[in-house]
Amino acid sequence: MPGEEPEPLGPDSLTWRYFGDWRGLLIALWAGSMQNMHPGLGAGVEQRSRFFEERWQRLFRSLYPIGGVVYDGPRAHRTALEVRGYHNRIKGVDAKGRRYHALDPDTFYWAHSTFFVSTILIADHFMGGIGEEEKRRLFDEHVRWWRMYDLTMRPVPESWEDFRRYWKHMCAEVLEDNKATRDVLDLRGIAKPPFLPWLPDLLWRPVSTVIARQFVWLTVGLYDREIRELLGFTWTARDERRHRFVGRAINAVFSLVPHDRRYHPRARAGWRRARGAVAADAPVVETPRRNLPPVGERGKPEHYSPNI
Repeated sequence: MPGEEPEPLGPDSLTWRYFGDWRGLLIALWAGSMQNMHPGLGAGVEQRSRFFEERWQRLFRSLYPIGGVVYDGPRAHRTALEVRGYHNRIKGVDAKGRRYHALDPDTFYWAHSTFFVSTILIADHFMGGIGEEEKRRLFDEHVRWWRMYDLTMRPVPESWEDFRRYWKHMCAEVLEDNKATRDVLDLRGIAKPPFLPWLPDLLWRPVSTVIARQFVWLTVGLYDREIRELLGFTWTARDERRHRFVGRAINAVFSLVPHDRRYHPRARAGWRRARGAVAADAPVVETPRRNLPPVGERGKPEHYSPNI
């Protein structure tokens, strides 16, 4: 109904269980590359983003408001409108003369759909696997999640089956191999994470080379066949067996981690409010100062820079 407050997701949802888990970082490269293959989204990243100048900082500070749309409870709608507002100025004309705007409903929904599919991938590959009924339930929850942004429902498929057709259509006929995607997948010389200031640079350089190679391999294993072919990657039965083994090993390790420690701080705060461990109106958790953009960029909304 017009003017009716959208209903936020809560701790009874599967999205809460999967989306904010730290294992989601394992598909960050998948999400970034899948999003950037969309022509409009990729153009916006190429022309308007500082992501490649501060990969780690942008990734880690973006997790807070994006996660807040799921975990902020009664404040999730406000968080969603803030996230939507970050995209107001991201528009232009790409190298092929096509106009784009980050808030074009089809473009914005594509990004949202990758977050939804990420919940399935996290659960299926790194949390023991899920069945069709859980996927249907996650689809219904992703519709509620989308409503938080107060955008048109036009691009949203009507059912899980329709979504699967939409996804295949996007992978086979719409997504492109472009510069923004290749730049995301190029991890050569990636900077040291800001949360490892104690690690010597001489040690980080060789370690980062191994991490980069394995992270790309892990990402290729998450792609649909059409995406692997589009980007020129090969994938063997041996790769698939090894990928599943790695996923099971990661799940086994995380089973030893206490519940709250499995979750990103914004998600963890949501769980704690839900069970009464902290006040329901406790301030939302924001990114640490180390993740903020350079001082001169902090007044620009597209850089996700909270006032902390």
